[in-house]
Amino acid sequence: MKYPNQEGATDAQNTRRKWLTILGVVVVIGLVVYGLYWLLYARHFEGTDDAYVGGDIVSITSRDPATVVALHADNTQTVRRGQLLIEFDPSKPEAAFEAAKADLARAVRGTRTNFSKVDQYRAQLNAAHVALDQAQADYRRRQTAGDSVSREELNHARDAVNAAQASLKAAESGLAQAQATVQGTNVSNNPDVLAAIAALRSAAITLSHMKLYAPVDGVVAQRTVQVGQQVAAGTPLMAVVPLDTVWIDANFKEGQLEDMRIGQPVTVTADIYGGSVTYHGKVFGLGAGSGSAFALLPPQNASGNWIKIVQRVPVRIALDPKELREHPLRIGLSVDVDVDVADTSGSSIGAPGTKHEVRGYIGDYDDASIDRLIKSILAQNGA
Repeated sequence: MKYPNQEGATDAQNTRRKWLTILGVVVVIGLVVYGLYWLLYARHFEGTDDAYVGGDIVSITSRDPATVVALHADNTQTVRRGQLLIEFDPSKPEAAFEAAKADLARAVRGTRTNFSKVDQYRAQLNAAHVALDQAQADYRRRQTAGDSVSREELNHARDAVNAAQASLKAAESGLAQAQATVQGTNVSNNPDVLAAIAALRSAAITLSHMKLYAPVDGVVAQRTVQVGQQVAAGTPLMAVVPLDTVWIDANFKEGQLEDMRIGQPVTVTADIYGGSVTYHGKVFGLGAGSGSAFALLPPQNASGNWIKIVQRVPVRIALDPKELREHPLRIGLSVDVDVDVADTSGSSIGAPGTKHEVRGYIGDYDDASIDRLIKSILAQNGA
């Protein structure tokens, strides 16, 4: 016979046993599911939150000493490639350009004069030959005249021959000197003319530097220049950051790199957008060394006590340009990265043909128009 209290205790134990069994089954199922998840999916991913947005910072610098007269862009402003950013005072470069044009014309005329001197000295040489022949003929006649010619007159005739020979040598030397300045050339390729042409091109290039244009599409940053400021050559004035070509520099632990290969797919989430935006990219390359190896003061592990520290290697990740245009990122932002390392057929070292390219300087210098100007100056001055 069971008492009511005993029946209640038995029911409670059965209920407890049933829920413990259910809990055990749920735990076992959870472990099995997690094991399958890790075995079939999770173990093929490597992730890190030590990752940041990187990108090119295209510096806009002065190429020659100049004074700023106008600014056409400011921080946070979006600019297009070829858009005017800064203007300098062009007065001195314009004056130097005009002087270079005059120097070229003067060089052409001087070279023509040198060619004329060759003809002049050649005529003098011919005249010197004639004079020498005449002097020698007179001397020979006086030698054969016998006592009818005085000794003094004969000496004068011999001196005239010597003087004619000296004049001939002087004419030959003058002709050689004149020919040395023009030999093997014409007016247009004479060294003096070529030097003047190079000076004209240099002046034109300097004049073209009086306007600075955006070399890439991007956003202006780090503007430090002001109107009226006198700047030296090489002074950084502002920067343009092309946000549509940014990348991710993810710093993975060395133990995470065993199966990491170039070309593996990557998913990226940025703190600025939270989990609402996911970027897709690919592993572009793995760093050539750990971050500490390239630090300003690299570690010296051979001195003193040593504690092993897990190193991190930067991995560059290229992002989809279309996704970047839809949701722009800024340089330095924090992101979370997950790399699918299931496919290990790729290389862990970048191929030799892989390159990163950024377009450079844009200016007003037009080589074709300068060529036309040079030809015009040559023609106007008789070249």
